[in-house]
Amino acid sequence: MARGTMAEDVQARIKQLILRRRLTPGDPLPTEAELVAMLDVSRNSVREALKALQAMRIVEIRHGFGTYVGALSLEPFVEGVAFRAAVRHLQGEPSLYELMEVREALEAGLIGAVARELPAADLTVLKGLVQRMAEEARGGQVQSATDRAFHLALYRSLGNHLLSEVLDAFWAALRRVREDLADDRQDPQVTYRRHQEIVDALEAGDGDRAVAAMHRHFDGIRRRLTGKERGPAAQARSSNSRRPPEGRAAGRGGAGAPR
Repeated sequence: MARGTMAEDVQARIKQLILRRRLTPGDPLPTEAELVAMLDVSRNSVREALKALQAMRIVEIRHGFGTYVGALSLEPFVEGVAFRAAVRHLQGEPSLYELMEVREALEAGLIGAVARELPAADLTVLKGLVQRMAEEARGGQVQSATDRAFHLALYRSLGNHLLSEVLDAFWAALRRVREDLADDRQDPQVTYRRHQEIVDALEAGDGDRAVAAMHRHFDGIRRRLTGKERGPAAQARSSNSRRPPEGRAAGRGGAGAPR
């Protein structure tokens, strides 16, 4: 068996072991010697496989203590997407725009569902974060941690943990590549106002308005990347796709809540 194929095979067998034993993050794995005997492979093959799995956050090697199931985070995905976007951007490709477009499609596609049934507690959290943005904007810069907390809180009511991780991964990737390329020049007052518009729409239970506010939220990045906002045709398509069936009531569960 070729070396590359052997390493991949050992990685796959260790992942199967984690699944078969129903191990969760933080659970200990068999020792290196036990894995060698169990998998009937060399010590070097086990070590290479564990290092590769550690890079993917599937396992965590704690020197002097052993090997454990890792955090299973999307950090490697973030690193890969961000680096890919940065490299291709420097080659003249629209990779930053594409990354923004994916994130915008996800958030704008979900905000209507949030508008239908946003818990009062979540709305209170969002209002508090927007207030913090207003204070930070007066100081000259909205902190990235505040923006990140806002977008994490925004979709919490949907109860989908994977969705939250994916959205956060795209947020982190776009933020990281913009920082790497010194492309983080959003006017803090605009940042604050755009988030306030989203909260105002959610408080009114107006899904259409929330979707439009979310698209405007991305217009600042769009202008820097392309020199223009969303075109009339794209805006019309978005509006038509959100138009409710005739007779549906407005408000929560109504016009702003495509099912």
